[in-house]
Amino acid sequence: MPRSTTLLTPEALEPTEFKFDLPDPNDDRIAELEFQQQIEQAWQVCDRFDLQTDIWRGRILRAVREREKRSGEGRGAGFLNWLKDREISKTQAYKLIELANSADMLLAGGYIEPEDVNRFSKQAFVETAQSEPEVQQLVGDAAKRGDRITRREVRQLSDDWTAMSSDLLPEEIREKVVDQTIPTRYVAPLVKHLQKLPESHQSSIRQAIAEQPDLDTLKQATGEARSLSRYLEAAPQVQALNDESIDIENALDEAMRLGCLNSAAELVNQAAQLEQAIAKLYTTWKRVNTLSDRLYEDTGASTPNLRSMLKSLERLSSDSIEFYFGDPRGENFSHTIRLKLEDDQISDGD
Repeated sequence: MPRSTTLLTPEALEPTEFKFDLPDPNDDRIAELEFQQQIEQAWQVCDRFDLQTDIWRGRILRAVREREKRSGEGRGAGFLNWLKDREISKTQAYKLIELANSADMLLAGGYIEPEDVNRFSKQAFVETAQSEPEVQQLVGDAAKRGDRITRREVRQLSDDWTAMSSDLLPEEIREKVVDQTIPTRYVAPLVKHLQKLPESHQSSIRQAIAEQPDLDTLKQATGEARSLSRYLEAAPQVQALNDESIDIENALDEAMRLGCLNSAAELVNQAAQLEQAIAKLYTTWKRVNTLSDRLYEDTGASTPNLRSMLKSLERLSSDSIEFYFGDPRGENFSHTIRLKLEDDQISDGD
């Protein structure tokens, strides 16, 4: 894919563009509307240069990384040292490289022209690069018309495209979108959640909104689709539900019949989070034990303060963990929480 090197024009590099006068916030003679307009204009200039600077930083980083791949030892040490010398984290570097790749892709694909970049806010540009090609084309067309592109415009165009193109929506809803009876911002979330559901659940929701294609029904259907997707996504992750006698699908149908789908979905989601928290608690507890044992071996009578600290932490490193929830002094609102941890490791011979 060809890479553009003409994103910044010589005129855009002129520092004179930064020579604007900010309005005096203490000058009562400046009307509030005028003050906000001047501030917004100054902010847009900074935002534009921030975006272009980051794109070029990404291109520079990409060049350094590719040079390292070509002539280095193949382990990336030279690239990492280059980042370290300039106090750039690896995560930040790869985000900038991704931004540069996105910019070159949008330019090479003809979605935008070099001068169009000046019409984007930084976040809008990143969001455009992450959008579907059809949305990129819509955003690019808006930029070529001279529109100022912010995240709001990108999301609006994305919602418009989703509402008009999705096969998951009944024709009755698409007609409402076309005549603007139903705003697209209410339709896009429904499509997002419907995509996660099996065909049987998609069909029942589509049928409901087709029979009554109004905004209230659409909102209700979106809430139901959200709860369904949460339930179906979380249930397989819960070990406590691995019992073969439990029929997850029938339990879901019963919850829907009783009108308590949201509660069931939230329960399963919280159960999944609880099991994850237990796993994290166990690994942290093991780490505390290991560090306590190591520190105990390295200390003695000459380190009474360290020994005192270890003694105090025994209530967290022992098999019975104890801590206070609330006021640790026991005053006002407080509870003492006690947990018993048992490590039943299964050996290979068991």
